Amino acid sequence: MHQSLIVARMAPGSAPGIAEVFESSDRGELPHLVGVARRSLFQFGDVYLHLIESERDPGPAIAKVTGHPEFVDVSRRLSAYVTAYDPDTWRSPKDAMAHCFYRWERDSRP
Repeated sequence: MHQSLIVARMAPGSAPGIAEVFESSDRGELPHLVGVARRSLFQFGDVYLHLIESERDPGPAIAKVTGHPEFVDVSRRLSAYVTAYDPDTWRSPKDAMAHCFYRWERDSRP
């Protein structure tokens, strides 16, 4: 399972609105186009953490759908709640993806 973590800033009290945007979007075709198998949203103070789990790296698929009407709608609706973590360096969704520098998995053997 591939994991991608998107990091941004979120407005105070916006978690229910953000969840509503994704609840609506996840009923459509966009998650299937990107290959999302599971999505988890986290908040730490004003930091927004969006974990996408998929069978393949979703980065290239996200880049391909940035002009899709559903992606444009989600982005527009999220703009009321979510802003770039570092607006000076943000140019596209890939600029919000965290870089994993360590991973450990429990051995599945008994």
